[in-house]
Amino acid sequence: MKILCIADDEDKSLYEYNTEAELRGVNLIISCGDLPVSYLEYLVTMAHAPLLYVHGNHDERYSYQPPMGCDCIEDTVYDFHGLRILGLGGSMRYKDGHYMFTEQEMEKRIAKVRRNIVLKNGFDLLVTHAPAKGYGDLEDLPHRGFDCFNALMDKYHPKYMLHGHVHPEYGNFKREREHPSGTKIINVCGKYVLHVGKDEHPAEGRTGSLLYDLYKNVAMAGGKRRSHAVYTEEE
Repeated sequence: MKILCIADDEDKSLYEYNTEAELRGVNLIISCGDLPVSYLEYLVTMAHAPLLYVHGNHDERYSYQPPMGCDCIEDTVYDFHGLRILGLGGSMRYKDGHYMFTEQEMEKRIAKVRRNIVLKNGFDLLVTHAPAKGYGDLEDLPHRGFDCFNALMDKYHPKYMLHGHVHPEYGNFKREREHPSGTKIINVCGKYVLHVGKDEHPAEGRTGSLLYDLYKNVAMAGGKRRSHAVYTEEE
């Protein structure tokens, strides 16, 4: 699975140069926040692939003009063909804002989504805007990471964590880091192409959660029947 990951800075190669070549073979686009609505709408149109996003601290506009054709994955575990993706956007609260949170507020968000995590027997990809504390964050409050992200990775061991928020020019920038939980943490500021192997997530409908797998397999079977019916009618 080829995933185009974006955050913070618009990459000119994606919209000014050879856009078609850059997006060829992309199965999914994930935005980690702080990008213009028009940029996301352009990419989802040109790529012919789904675009999932969380909010950055500067995405106030999204509250009244969300990007059309894109899916917000805040506070949920989104299932993309078996790849379970947990979205927790926003930054540390340093002033009033829709998408800023204290450590305690982020902990409450995690507590609310935990039922969804358990239902789907964990998650494979953690998508945030801010980094985890101690892993690519900075000392100042606006760019400080959330410690509760560390606890989340320690408990569920996702394969990857994607974030933005800390730009290369801020210093302490490193594209990839290893977390003690085994999670690979990636700062996707600008753009980053992530290749996820089939062995890095469960097959669709095979999470190991009896209730969720039953629901998923019934839904997939229904989808296949409807697709066949449409095909037969067109024949």
